[in-house]
Amino acid sequence: MRFGEVAKSFAQLEATGSRLRCVRIIADLLSNVPAPDLAAAVYLLQGQLRPAYEGIEVGIGERGLLRILAAVYDETEAVIARRFRQSGDLGLVAESLAGRAPPARLTLRQAYDGLLAVARAGGPGSVERKARLMAVLLRRAAPAEARYLVRIVQGRLRLGVGDATVAEATALGALGDCARKDDVEHAYNVRSDLGSVVHLAFTRGARGLAGVAPLVGTPVRPALAQRLPSADAIVKRLGTVHAEPKYDGFRLQMHRDGARVWAFSRRLENVSEMFPELSAGVRRQLRARRAIIEGEAVVWEPKTGKFLPFQVTMTRKRKHGVAEAAARHPLRLFAFDLLSVNGRSWLSRPQHERHARLSALVRGTRRDPVAVTEVLVTDNARELQSYFNAMIRRGLEGVVAKRPDAPYRTGARGYDWIKLKRAYQSKLRDTVDLVLVGYLAGRGKRAALGVGSLLAAVYEPRADRFRTVAKIGSGPTEKEWTSLRAALDRLAVRAKPGRVDSLITPDVWVEPSLVVEVLADEITRSPRHTCGKTAAQPGYALRFPRMLGGVRRDKRAEDATTEREIVELHRMQK
Repeated sequence: MRFGEVAKSFAQLEATGSRLRCVRIIADLLSNVPAPDLAAAVYLLQGQLRPAYEGIEVGIGERGLLRILAAVYDETEAVIARRFRQSGDLGLVAESLAGRAPPARLTLRQAYDGLLAVARAGGPGSVERKARLMAVLLRRAAPAEARYLVRIVQGRLRLGVGDATVAEATALGALGDCARKDDVEHAYNVRSDLGSVVHLAFTRGARGLAGVAPLVGTPVRPALAQRLPSADAIVKRLGTVHAEPKYDGFRLQMHRDGARVWAFSRRLENVSEMFPELSAGVRRQLRARRAIIEGEAVVWEPKTGKFLPFQVTMTRKRKHGVAEAAARHPLRLFAFDLLSVNGRSWLSRPQHERHARLSALVRGTRRDPVAVTEVLVTDNARELQSYFNAMIRRGLEGVVAKRPDAPYRTGARGYDWIKLKRAYQSKLRDTVDLVLVGYLAGRGKRAALGVGSLLAAVYEPRADRFRTVAKIGSGPTEKEWTSLRAALDRLAVRAKPGRVDSLITPDVWVEPSLVVEVLADEITRSPRHTCGKTAAQPGYALRFPRMLGGVRRDKRAEDATTEREIVELHRMQK
């Protein structure tokens, strides 16, 4: 397949605002891609070169691209930079300059392999080698092809589609019905490689998707919990509950294959090198050669057993000075679930069986870095409330109550797991995670910072859209506002992103990528925001929202609080 056909489909996606139209365009594209190239086509649709957990980046910055375009198209860097300032899009600059290029000669495979070669060029002299490889690729590209090659390198593809839309298009193209989207999403949640899942759907159909099982070294999308306001409400909903402490740390999925151990974050990043003491603990303590377990990592003091604050725990997420940080702030992993043992999936097993098997597999003392979380099994709301109070006194966030007979539901937020945190009562006391989609210029003191408030949204997975719920004007320090604006400007776009649903027009739109934690007084109805808005009813908004801390690097935009959760929180207020 010619890369020009892919570029044509990308241009159609970019031009349409209809999600259904996007689904049909992608389904038509994937249906015409040869089977060996399906995974490559999907990665390019995602604006990446391999599954996200592999961490493959092209490694050419904006300045490097300016130099490459100047060399390829025989222009000065000053001219390229001026055109970039005018358009705000280096892809469009490349397209306009490539008008003098020869007719397209690139195939989809050549374009993909060429970009992958650029990304994998490393070692001494890699900057020059990457530049040469990218220049060769661009010299073979037609104008529209150059636009998307450059955007992929920048990480700013701007097609207005997310993984959920690609999954629905796969269901239409490979299985013949958009309603089969759940089959595709389930396989993707278990094996977080959309390229391989789409290839499987088109080559082996629904039966192939149904056979997908956890694979050591490939992260599984984590199960998520809903909220309820009280122990009474939880017991009324679940009956008997399997209750565990809710630790204030970060979630990790640990994979073991013999001596090799991987650690994956909540957003499926490979963070194995950051936590050597946990990897060593898994090798020493886990009585299975191959397994996938999940838990919460918290900084603790081995002598006293006390937990340190979340802010201290987060300092362990680093790429440099790892050994020193591990010695200063050792982590303990409180394992709470078992996903796979020796090649066999445990996802469909009930909660109580998974926990019992996990307890049998992990050995150790109170001073070891891996422990199995404690559990209370009860159908008594008073007993659950007493347990919750005890966890709060220990300095934890609360409890997570689980349905004892429930399977592990990958990538799903449901009432099989329910979290109870401090004071889910008359007003919104829990925080929510929102995606930044734009900002408004500041006034007064904020004028110097260039940003006065942030336009923030929730995620609506069915429509694969981000819907606004708040304008955030407080929380960060002056230094944090400056840093945040710089991060937002790197994601700035000239027009409203295709996946954003907003009635408010900010001064600067940004691609939905950055997630922030927000606390508000309550949730109210509002005609200005699109979260939960219907033709007959106004939307929902956060009252007096303020941002806590910095950007949540552990979460993708699609991991943000959902529209449904906001509606449920509003109901809980009553």
